Amino acid sequence: MLANVSGLQSKLKLIDNSKAFQGFVIFVIIVSALSIGAHTYHLPTWMEQSLVVLDVGITVFFAIEIVIRFLASDGPKKFFSNGWNIFDTLIVIGSLIPAGGAGILIARLLRIFRVLRLVSMIPELRMLVNALLKAIPRMGYIALLMFVIFYIYGAIGSMLFAHINDFLWGDVSVAMLTLFRVSTFESWTSVMYETMAVYPLSWLYYLSFIFLTAFVFLNMMVGAVLDVMTQETQAMREEEADESLEVDKPASAADVAELKAQIAELKGMLMQKAG
Repeated sequence: MLANVSGLQSKLKLIDNSKAFQGFVIFVIIVSALSIGAHTYHLPTWMEQSLVVLDVGITVFFAIEIVIRFLASDGPKKFFSNGWNIFDTLIVIGSLIPAGGAGILIARLLRIFRVLRLVSMIPELRMLVNALLKAIPRMGYIALLMFVIFYIYGAIGSMLFAHINDFLWGDVSVAMLTLFRVSTFESWTSVMYETMAVYPLSWLYYLSFIFLTAFVFLNMMVGAVLDVMTQETQAMREEEADESLEVDKPASAADVAELKAQIAELKGMLMQKAG
Protein backbone atom coordinates (compact mmCIF):
# COMPACT_ATOMS: atom_id res chain seq x y z
CA MET A 1 0.00 0.00 0.00
CA LEU A 2 2.78 2.40 1.02
CA ALA A 3 4.72 1.45 -2.10
CA ASN A 4 1.72 2.34 -4.28
CA VAL A 5 1.32 5.69 -2.53
CA SER A 6 5.04 6.42 -2.90
CA GLY A 7 4.91 5.44 -6.57
CA LEU A 8 1.92 7.71 -7.20
CA GLN A 9 3.63 10.58 -5.41
CA SER A 10 6.80 10.14 -7.47
CA LYS A 11 4.75 10.17 -10.69
CA LEU A 12 2.92 13.32 -9.60
CA LYS A 13 6.27 14.93 -8.79
CA LEU A 14 7.49 14.15 -12.28
CA ILE A 15 4.33 15.74 -13.72
CA ASP A 16 4.57 18.78 -11.45
CA ASN A 17 8.27 19.34 -12.26
CA SER A 18 7.77 18.74 -15.96
CA LYS A 19 8.61 21.74 -18.14
CA ALA A 20 5.79 20.78 -20.50
CA PHE A 21 3.23 20.74 -17.67
CA GLN A 22 4.43 24.07 -16.27
CA GLY A 23 4.38 25.58 -19.75
CA PHE A 24 0.81 24.38 -20.25
CA VAL A 25 -0.23 25.89 -16.91
CA ILE A 26 1.25 29.23 -18.00
CA PHE A 27 -0.63 28.92 -21.30
CA VAL A 28 -3.91 28.31 -19.44
CA ILE A 29 -3.27 31.33 -17.21
CA ILE A 30 -2.76 33.51 -20.29
CA VAL A 31 -5.94 32.14 -21.88
CA SER A 32 -7.76 32.85 -18.61
CA ALA A 33 -6.52 36.44 -18.66
CA LEU A 34 -7.68 36.89 -22.26
CA SER A 35 -11.10 35.43 -21.49
CA ILE A 36 -11.53 37.80 -18.54
CA GLY A 37 -10.70 40.73 -20.82
CA ALA A 38 -13.12 39.43 -23.44
CA HIS A 39 -15.97 39.56 -20.91
CA THR A 40 -15.62 43.36 -20.80
CA TYR A 41 -16.68 43.66 -24.46
CA HIS A 42 -20.14 43.39 -25.97
CA LEU A 43 -20.01 39.98 -27.62
CA PRO A 44 -22.55 37.80 -29.43
CA THR A 45 -24.56 35.39 -27.30
CA TRP A 46 -22.83 32.30 -28.67
CA MET A 47 -19.42 33.74 -27.84
CA GLU A 48 -20.54 34.65 -24.32
CA GLN A 49 -21.72 31.09 -23.79
CA SER A 50 -18.43 29.74 -25.18
CA LEU A 51 -16.51 31.92 -22.73
CA VAL A 52 -18.61 30.60 -19.86
CA VAL A 53 -17.79 27.02 -20.85
CA LEU A 54 -14.11 27.96 -21.23
CA ASP A 55 -14.12 29.57 -17.80
CA VAL A 56 -15.56 26.40 -16.24
CA GLY A 57 -12.90 24.31 -17.96
CA ILE A 58 -10.12 26.63 -16.75
CA THR A 59 -11.48 26.53 -13.20
CA VAL A 60 -11.58 22.72 -13.22
CA PHE A 61 -8.05 22.57 -14.63
CA PHE A 62 -6.70 24.87 -11.93
CA ALA A 63 -8.41 22.76 -9.26
CA ILE A 64 -6.83 19.58 -10.66
CA GLU A 65 -3.44 21.28 -10.98
CA ILE A 66 -3.40 22.46 -7.35
CA VAL A 67 -4.43 18.95 -6.21
CA ILE A 68 -1.52 17.47 -8.19
CA ARG A 69 0.90 19.93 -6.58
CA PHE A 70 -0.51 19.17 -3.13
CA LEU A 71 -0.23 15.38 -3.53
CA ALA A 72 3.25 15.71 -5.06
CA SER A 73 4.55 17.62 -2.03
CA ASP A 74 5.95 15.95 1.07
CA GLY A 75 2.88 16.46 3.22
CA PRO A 76 0.58 19.41 3.96
CA LYS A 77 3.13 21.10 6.24
CA LYS A 78 5.71 21.17 3.45
CA PHE A 79 3.15 22.38 0.91
CA PHE A 80 1.73 25.22 3.02
CA SER A 81 5.17 26.32 4.24
CA ASN A 82 5.56 27.93 0.82
CA GLY A 83 3.70 31.25 0.70
CA TRP A 84 3.17 30.97 -3.06
CA ASN A 85 1.34 27.65 -2.59
CA ILE A 86 -1.00 29.32 -0.08
CA PHE A 87 -1.56 32.17 -2.54
CA ASP A 88 -2.36 29.77 -5.41
CA THR A 89 -4.69 27.74 -3.21
CA LEU A 90 -6.65 30.83 -2.17
CA ILE A 91 -6.94 31.96 -5.80
CA VAL A 92 -8.22 28.53 -6.88
CA ILE A 93 -10.71 28.33 -4.01
CA GLY A 94 -11.94 31.82 -4.88
CA SER A 95 -12.40 30.75 -8.50
CA LEU A 96 -14.68 27.91 -7.39
CA ILE A 97 -17.31 30.37 -6.15
CA PRO A 98 -20.30 30.06 -8.52
CA ALA A 99 -20.60 33.05 -10.86
CA GLY A 100 -24.33 33.45 -10.56
CA GLY A 101 -26.94 35.45 -8.69
CA ALA A 102 -25.89 38.23 -6.36
CA GLY A 103 -22.29 36.93 -6.14
CA ILE A 104 -21.56 37.25 -9.84
CA LEU A 105 -19.54 40.45 -9.40
CA ILE A 106 -17.50 38.98 -6.53
CA ALA A 107 -16.87 35.80 -8.52
CA ARG A 108 -15.65 37.76 -11.54
CA LEU A 109 -13.40 39.90 -9.37
CA LEU A 110 -11.88 36.79 -7.80
CA ARG A 111 -11.32 35.27 -11.24
CA ILE A 112 -9.34 38.35 -12.25
CA PHE A 113 -6.74 37.48 -9.62
CA ARG A 114 -6.03 34.22 -11.44
CA VAL A 115 -3.79 36.29 -13.69
CA LEU A 116 -1.49 36.78 -10.68
CA ARG A 117 -0.77 33.05 -10.76
CA LEU A 118 1.57 33.88 -13.62
CA VAL A 119 3.88 35.36 -10.98
CA SER A 120 3.94 32.16 -8.93
CA MET A 121 4.68 30.01 -11.99
CA ILE A 122 7.71 31.93 -13.30
CA PRO A 123 10.75 31.90 -10.94
CA GLU A 124 12.08 35.23 -12.21
CA LEU A 125 8.79 36.97 -11.46
CA ARG A 126 8.67 35.35 -8.02
CA MET A 127 12.15 36.68 -7.36
CA LEU A 128 11.11 40.20 -8.35
CA VAL A 129 8.02 40.13 -6.12
CA ASN A 130 9.98 38.68 -3.19
CA ALA A 131 12.61 41.39 -3.62
CA LEU A 132 9.94 44.08 -3.69
CA LEU A 133 8.27 42.72 -0.53
CA LYS A 134 11.55 42.45 1.32
CA ALA A 135 12.52 45.98 0.26
CA ILE A 136 9.33 47.47 1.74
CA PRO A 137 10.81 47.97 5.26
CA ARG A 138 13.77 49.89 3.84
CA MET A 139 11.52 51.84 1.52
CA GLY A 140 9.31 52.63 4.51
CA TYR A 141 12.12 54.50 6.26
CA ILE A 142 12.89 56.40 3.06
CA ALA A 143 9.20 57.23 2.68
CA LEU A 144 9.12 58.46 6.28
CA LEU A 145 12.07 60.77 5.59
CA MET A 146 10.34 61.97 2.43
CA PHE A 147 7.22 62.75 4.45
CA VAL A 148 9.29 64.88 6.82
CA ILE A 149 10.75 66.82 3.87
CA PHE A 150 7.29 67.20 2.31
CA TYR A 151 5.92 68.47 5.62
CA ILE A 152 8.71 71.02 6.10
CA TYR A 153 8.48 72.34 2.56
CA GLY A 154 4.66 72.27 2.76
CA ALA A 155 4.67 74.39 5.90
CA ILE A 156 7.13 76.85 4.36
CA GLY A 157 5.12 77.03 1.13
CA SER A 158 1.87 77.61 3.00
CA MET A 159 3.42 80.46 5.01
CA LEU A 160 4.99 82.14 1.97
CA PHE A 161 2.56 81.52 -0.89
CA ALA A 162 -0.92 81.20 0.67
CA HIS A 163 -1.79 84.80 -0.18
CA ILE A 164 -0.73 84.23 -3.81
CA ASN A 165 -2.91 81.17 -4.46
CA ASP A 166 -5.02 79.93 -1.57
CA PHE A 167 -6.23 76.96 -3.61
CA LEU A 168 -2.67 75.55 -3.95
CA TRP A 169 -1.07 76.77 -0.73
CA GLY A 170 -3.98 77.39 1.66
CA ASP A 171 -2.78 75.00 4.41
CA VAL A 172 -0.10 72.39 5.01
CA SER A 173 -2.08 69.44 3.64
CA VAL A 174 -3.02 71.25 0.42
CA ALA A 175 0.54 72.54 0.08
CA MET A 176 1.85 68.96 0.38
CA LEU A 177 -0.47 67.88 -2.43
CA THR A 178 0.86 70.74 -4.54
CA LEU A 179 4.40 69.65 -3.77
CA PHE A 180 3.51 66.10 -4.81
CA ARG A 181 2.38 67.56 -8.12
CA VAL A 182 5.70 69.40 -8.36
CA SER A 183 7.68 66.23 -7.57
CA THR A 184 5.94 64.40 -10.43
CA PHE A 185 6.72 67.31 -12.82
CA GLU A 186 3.02 67.76 -13.62
CA SER A 187 2.88 71.40 -14.91
CA TRP A 188 5.14 72.38 -12.02
CA THR A 189 6.61 75.35 -13.92
CA SER A 190 3.22 77.11 -13.94
CA VAL A 191 3.13 76.82 -10.14
CA MET A 192 6.68 78.14 -9.88
CA TYR A 193 6.19 81.08 -12.27
CA GLU A 194 3.08 82.14 -10.35
CA THR A 195 5.05 82.54 -7.12
CA MET A 196 8.10 83.97 -8.90
CA ALA A 197 5.93 86.91 -10.01
CA VAL A 198 5.80 87.92 -6.33
CA TYR A 199 9.01 86.33 -5.01
CA PRO A 200 11.63 86.23 -7.82
CA LEU A 201 13.94 83.94 -5.81
CA SER A 202 11.23 81.37 -5.07
CA TRP A 203 12.76 79.15 -7.78
CA LEU A 204 15.33 78.13 -5.14
CA TYR A 205 12.47 76.65 -3.10
CA TYR A 206 11.27 74.50 -5.99
CA LEU A 207 14.65 73.40 -7.31
CA SER A 208 15.92 72.37 -3.89
CA PHE A 209 12.73 70.41 -3.26
CA ILE A 210 12.91 68.68 -6.66
CA PHE A 211 16.58 67.85 -6.11
CA LEU A 212 15.79 66.16 -2.78
CA THR A 213 12.68 64.26 -3.83
CA ALA A 214 13.09 63.48 -7.53
CA PHE A 215 16.81 62.73 -7.47
CA VAL A 216 18.05 61.87 -3.98
CA PHE A 217 15.10 59.98 -2.49
CA LEU A 218 14.06 58.32 -5.75
CA ASN A 219 17.58 56.97 -6.23
CA MET A 220 17.58 55.79 -2.63
CA MET A 221 14.36 53.86 -3.34
CA VAL A 222 15.87 52.30 -6.46
CA GLY A 223 19.05 51.45 -4.58
CA ALA A 224 17.13 49.70 -1.80
CA VAL A 225 15.21 47.57 -4.29
CA LEU A 226 18.35 46.73 -6.31
CA ASP A 227 20.21 45.70 -3.16
CA VAL A 228 17.47 43.27 -2.17
CA MET A 229 17.17 42.01 -5.77
CA THR A 230 20.89 41.21 -5.78
CA GLN A 231 20.46 39.19 -2.59
CA GLU A 232 17.40 37.38 -3.97
CA THR A 233 19.21 36.58 -7.22
CA GLN A 234 22.13 35.11 -5.29
CA ALA A 235 19.75 33.08 -3.11
CA MET A 236 17.91 31.77 -6.19
CA ARG A 237 21.21 30.69 -7.79
CA GLU A 238 22.29 28.92 -4.61
CA GLU A 239 18.92 27.14 -4.44
CA GLU A 240 19.24 26.02 -8.06
CA ALA A 241 22.79 24.79 -7.35
CA ASP A 242 21.56 22.80 -4.34
CA GLU A 243 18.76 21.26 -6.41
CA SER A 244 21.21 20.26 -9.13
CA LEU A 245 23.47 18.64 -6.51
CA GLU A 246 20.52 16.68 -5.13
CA VAL A 247 19.70 15.47 -8.63
CA ASP A 248 23.30 14.44 -9.24
CA LYS A 249 23.68 12.56 -5.95
CA PRO A 250 21.73 9.42 -7.00
CA ALA A 251 23.76 9.23 -10.21
CA SER A 252 27.08 9.48 -8.33
CA ALA A 253 25.94 6.86 -5.81
CA ALA A 254 25.04 4.52 -8.65
CA ASP A 255 28.45 5.08 -10.22
CA VAL A 256 30.20 4.26 -6.92
CA ALA A 257 28.14 1.07 -6.54
CA GLU A 258 29.00 0.03 -10.09
CA LEU A 259 32.69 0.71 -9.48
CA LYS A 260 32.63 -1.37 -6.30
CA ALA A 261 31.00 -4.23 -8.20
CA GLN A 262 33.70 -4.08 -10.89
CA ILE A 263 36.45 -4.07 -8.22
CA ALA A 264 34.88 -7.08 -6.53
CA GLU A 265 34.69 -8.89 -9.88
CA LEU A 266 38.37 -8.18 -10.57
CA LYS A 267 39.31 -9.45 -7.11
CA GLY A 268 37.39 -12.66 -7.79
CA MET A 269 39.20 -13.17 -11.13
CA LEU A 270 42.59 -12.59 -9.50
CA MET A 271 41.80 -15.05 -6.71
CA GLN A 272 40.77 -17.69 -9.27
CA LYS A 273 44.01 -17.23 -11.17
CA ALA A 274 46.05 -17.40 -7.96
CA GLY A 275 44.27 -20.59 -6.95
